[in-house]
Amino acid sequence: MDLLLVLLFLVGAIILFVSNKIRMDVVALLVILAFSLSGILTVEEVFAGFSDPNIILIALLFIVGEGLVRTGIAYQVSEWLMKAAKNSETKVLILLMLAVASLGAFMSSTGVVAIFIPVVLTICRQMNISPRRLMMPLSMAGLISGMMTLIATAPNLVVNSELIRAHLPRLSFFSFTPIGLLILLLGIIYMLVVRRWLSDASDDMLETTKKLSISDFVAEYGLAGRSTCLVIREGSPFIGKRLDELHLRTQFNMDIISIERWRRFRPISVSAFGTTELKEKDILLIDINDPEFILADFCEQYNLAVAEVGAGYYARQAKLIGMVEITPVPSSNIVGKTASELRIRSVYGLNVLGIKRDGEILTDDISHQPFKMGDLLLVMGEWRLIEAMRNQTKDFFMLNYPMEIEKASPASSQAPYALLSISLMVLLMVSGWVPNVIAALIACLCLAKFRCVDAKSAYDSIHWASLILIVGMMPFSLALQKTGGVSLIVDGMMNLVGDWGHHGILMILFILCAGVGLFISNTATAILMAPIAINLAEHLNASALPFAMTVAIAASAAFMTPVSSPVNTMVLGPGGYKFIDFIKVGVPFTFIVMLVTVFIVPILFPF
Repeated sequence: MDLLLVLLFLVGAIILFVSNKIRMDVVALLVILAFSLSGILTVEEVFAGFSDPNIILIALLFIVGEGLVRTGIAYQVSEWLMKAAKNSETKVLILLMLAVASLGAFMSSTGVVAIFIPVVLTICRQMNISPRRLMMPLSMAGLISGMMTLIATAPNLVVNSELIRAHLPRLSFFSFTPIGLLILLLGIIYMLVVRRWLSDASDDMLETTKKLSISDFVAEYGLAGRSTCLVIREGSPFIGKRLDELHLRTQFNMDIISIERWRRFRPISVSAFGTTELKEKDILLIDINDPEFILADFCEQYNLAVAEVGAGYYARQAKLIGMVEITPVPSSNIVGKTASELRIRSVYGLNVLGIKRDGEILTDDISHQPFKMGDLLLVMGEWRLIEAMRNQTKDFFMLNYPMEIEKASPASSQAPYALLSISLMVLLMVSGWVPNVIAALIACLCLAKFRCVDAKSAYDSIHWASLILIVGMMPFSLALQKTGGVSLIVDGMMNLVGDWGHHGILMILFILCAGVGLFISNTATAILMAPIAINLAEHLNASALPFAMTVAIAASAAFMTPVSSPVNTMVLGPGGYKFIDFIKVGVPFTFIVMLVTVFIVPILFPF
């Protein structure tokens, strides 16, 4: 009776997943509730997933990915991929899958996918394509990486341990590599062909129409002719002076937007606060609000060099400096006050560059224009200061961000420390000196110590819906084993294939592993199926290696549903996929992997 109830719960959950009428994480919570109220599992068993180290590992790896974004490493990787691919989506897909599979061969595929999710999102934004076209190749490459080396995934180690326990020849570190490389090649070709199944023209149009660029803001507000770069020459009276001592705004109606300073052979951005002290060779980006201002006389008086700024300058500085349109909150007491009265520059370190009122750009002195309800204010400054303003004030709404926000690197100066932290994590994972979850925790603590992430960005980076989905599906694994469901299925298949040929038995073994893996973890699948595979080999007087390899590969071939593997679940939200998308793409490729396994593995490991 309990087994029948478990199967009913399973069918119900699958129907809800496929219908897509209820969010997947809500379905997972309903599963937890159903098992708890039915009495099939205890409360401790139902909520055991929340204490699973793999759940903590996934959450920590989201934070690692955020560290790559905030330090600009993700953007630099995306730039490298874009440069190498020459803006070709086909080449991006190939390089992406090769990079993910190569890294995943030596570290957790879950970790690699978590790291590459922000990279893929950045590439999609730059190329104006939907994430749907690249997120599925990302997850597929992550799963294939588990077929590359012995340590790539837990099922490989489980199968090898069973061979050792049975005193049979063990698998070497690179036993999986030939078959893994072949499947990777087929996976790349397959995704190049079927990616059109994932495309959605409306998604692409939505992305390109709802996002403006910084250049669009510059053109709309007429900033190109107002902004200028000034270089502080030797002997300038600006050297050693604080900005508030220069009184540039009151005397010349001029604002310093940003300061670029060379340090250790590279340019850095210095916040333009009133207490900021200027130095020789500083490059000042200034905004001049007075159309009658004579720049040449000003530069001669203060020993400055001038360089005109075009719209492209803002785009080049977009990693550190950004723009955003904000509007006053109607109930706020700032309505009726001016930027000067509110001391926006002094309080937030940002400059108000323009005001749009009733669709018209105001051309008068904007620093003394009282704000009205419905005004749009264009402010500019460092991305980190824009983020700080958003978190600190309740007087403004942040409305329109430019697409260059994807390039924002509020902790770019900490990039070397981020690389050090992540390299340490990879080393610990590959060496096995500590569990993977501890390695990820060490990396996150290092990222926090070196100020690559802060508490808010760390918590915000975690995809809680994905974690809830994984935790909610875990009770099925325990329930199927507890009620004898898995054993019943396995015994029935054993009776069915007892007299079949070697290749036929391998095919049924693969189908059984892939089918069981839909409902329980791939590690649990390998634990259950490895002894059966070895017993089958002994019964047939054949080598156990091709049977063991089949179980390991089938356990990693979790392409068919978003809940088959955490790798799939992680790309579900960022890719905007539905349950049916994984079935449509994953089932045919699983069939391809099965044929390759059944006919190629026996060539590499003869019966």
